[in-house]
Amino acid sequence: MIILFEDEPVADLYPITIGRPAYTIGCGSFRLLDRLAELERPVHAIVRSYLRDFRQAEPPPGPGTSATGAIYVNARLVPSTAAIETVRKAVAAGRPGSIAASDEFRPRESTTSSPRVAGPLDGQIAVAVVPPEATLPPDDVTAQELAAWFVKLRLPKLDAPRLPLFDYPHDVIRHHLTTLADNLQRRLAAGGYREIADGVFAADGAEIGQYVVTDTRGGPIVLDERASIGPHCYLRGPAYFGPGARVIEQSAIKDAVALGHTTKVGGEVEGSVIEPFTNKQHHGFLGHSYLGSWVNLGAGTCNSDLKNTYGPVNMEYQGRKVATGMQFLGAIVGDYAKTAINTGIFTGKTIGTCSMVYGFVTTNVPSFTNYARLFGQVTEAPVDVMAATQARMFARRKVEQRPCDVQLLHDMYELTRHERQLAGEPLSL
Repeated sequence: MIILFEDEPVADLYPITIGRPAYTIGCGSFRLLDRLAELERPVHAIVRSYLRDFRQAEPPPGPGTSATGAIYVNARLVPSTAAIETVRKAVAAGRPGSIAASDEFRPRESTTSSPRVAGPLDGQIAVAVVPPEATLPPDDVTAQELAAWFVKLRLPKLDAPRLPLFDYPHDVIRHHLTTLADNLQRRLAAGGYREIADGVFAADGAEIGQYVVTDTRGGPIVLDERASIGPHCYLRGPAYFGPGARVIEQSAIKDAVALGHTTKVGGEVEGSVIEPFTNKQHHGFLGHSYLGSWVNLGAGTCNSDLKNTYGPVNMEYQGRKVATGMQFLGAIVGDYAKTAINTGIFTGKTIGTCSMVYGFVTTNVPSFTNYARLFGQVTEAPVDVMAATQARMFARRKVEQRPCDVQLLHDMYELTRHERQLAGEPLSL
């Protein structure tokens, strides 16, 4: 069996992971949970306590269960074809040991401690094949306790390349840009698509309108079930359009864009990840950015993904600057965030979950915030208002709002309270 586990550095991925397990992050058109299903083994998951209703995988067996056949996979593993192939080989070999994370892009400092492999292998654990005589920890094991358990096992190094993990939110964009083309080839190899134009592949029910121009020299264009492209659009691959995704007429989608299911997108989009149930249907530019689920960008919303100096973009996370080494990097937008019409988002900014922004976004936006800094107003967005908004949004998509969905909003509100207290300026409550 495969056991996905969240470690302490998952907090460094906020606002992306504040309301979702790390293995459900979309990158290169896949989630890690989807890729591990290819290994045809039962998949279990250890997540933060408040996310257990949202894990989308079975909980691990109870405490005291034998570890026979257990392979632990870090939930922050990048779902690339190369990484999954390495995991596949480790599973097939079944030899106890561990694979460390690559430190190619990781800064020397970290905002959190992280589970490290004891013994000859130095680094964060990406994959661990547990000895059959070991006893599995309980489902409610904490990240710190799980890290101590790994150390106690003293797993040897497996003969495998180090694997990439998401360390910070911008890593999702970095790896998305480099993995999308290969991941789309993996999708096509699995079958279920027909080639409807040179390098353009469509699943059942997918539609392309009249006078659409496609350019597949950089990679394929893949439309999943019921995806639709309006007339007079320009598509440049690699690009992926998830089930039920809809592209509005006269749009330009280019250079590594992946749309999740039930999204609605228009305007110009480049090098970005858009998670399910998100709308950006009006005119405006979105570049090298990540949009969480249930986000809505108002008409005319644009972001910058390049500094005027053409230099590398530095991000600020939890009050600390992190060098990305990336020249093109836009915005990281958490779940349920909204922008007003004609909002302008400066280069390399994060917008927290359940926030509403207006005017120019010149600083990071805390979660649950009404951000109108241009007009001298930054106020708190009450969680009850966000719950009512969620109910209306869900109803529009025929999704049932459950008590656990409302509780998650309250949990996220409490977990991000410190953001609103450390935002650099007092909230006008």
